[in-house]
Amino acid sequence: MKESSSRNNRLVAYKNEAFLDSPAARTLRILSEYLEPFDHFRREKIRDTIVFFGSARISETGPLGNFYHDARELARRLTEWSDGFPASTRRFVVCSGGGPGIMEAANRGAADANGKTIGLNIGLPFEQFPNPYITPELNFEFHYFFMRKFWFSYLAKAMVIFPGGYGSMDELMEVLTLVQTKKLNKKIIIVLYGSKFWKEIINFDALVRYGTISPEDVTLFEFADDVDTALRILQEGLLKYHFHPEAETPAIAKSRDPDPASTEK
Repeated sequence: MKESSSRNNRLVAYKNEAFLDSPAARTLRILSEYLEPFDHFRREKIRDTIVFFGSARISETGPLGNFYHDARELARRLTEWSDGFPASTRRFVVCSGGGPGIMEAANRGAADANGKTIGLNIGLPFEQFPNPYITPELNFEFHYFFMRKFWFSYLAKAMVIFPGGYGSMDELMEVLTLVQTKKLNKKIIIVLYGSKFWKEIINFDALVRYGTISPEDVTLFEFADDVDTALRILQEGLLKYHFHPEAETPAIAKSRDPDPASTEK
């Protein structure tokens, strides 16, 4: 009787937290960080995104507060513009890393326009916590950086990179590498916001001069120094390469997608 009772108290594997937190179940944890967002995006009919990157340390009232205000305004105007499309799917939804600073500004601007907005948060020892402007059903917490990066690029049709530190530069170089090496099977519009900052931080001309990148690699992105210019670049690029009124099914719901909405090969 005692043996039978002990056997009945055992948990099935998918309810066994000790097992799920163990090294043996790492693959399951990675898979869950793919499947949970997948399920939410499909149910919310998110077709594609515009991703905002930038420093978590830029505050609304700090010395670089102008970038916070510009990110908020740009996100608001993009959301109002995209909400005007007559479609059954949500197009060009503003997405950020879900934390404070520029990320908060982007989600806040989209919320100002009463639009859905995505936060792909990650647990860090400092700075990173979900901002209050993310749409609750589109607020995600990641453990693995690479799965978070996957979701940044999977649905993105455009990216705007505001001034930032290691994280922003990592994300910028990641997407430039994917585009340069044609690992993204789509045209992605990349805007570096704040030309003075970016030209001082990264000397792209020197990379060309030393032969470590090709001259055409500096055409993979454009600079913008004001909201109007950034909005124009994004709208023109998105309309030219990605606005297909007949394409109503979210790319995420397709097993194979022959149009530019598909992602990594």
